[in-house]
Amino acid sequence: MTAFLIIDLNINDIGGFMEYVRRIPELIEKYSGRYLVQGVEPKVIEGKDSPGRSVVLEFPSKDHAEEFLGERASSDLHDIWVRTTEARILLVEGVD
Repeated sequence: MTAFLIIDLNINDIGGFMEYVRRIPELIEKYSGRYLVQGVEPKVIEGKDSPGRSVVLEFPSKDHAEEFLGERASSDLHDIWVRTTEARILLVEGVD
């Protein structure tokens, strides 16, 4: 079943974050992921949260997404992410 990472983020350090932006596509591709939405400014329809940017990634399965997240967490990419953003990441499965 297809899985999606839905990411809402605010960037605190754009200069530092650009290193993440440059390097993360290779890791996404390694786990057969792809961008469906890449860094757009969302329009909030309901709710109080207003993230600065939104990203949606698609993976062939929940396992692929979790393996991607695991490798990302054990690399310096995660350190860059934590240092330069405030974010929420959701993992959801699609409907087959």
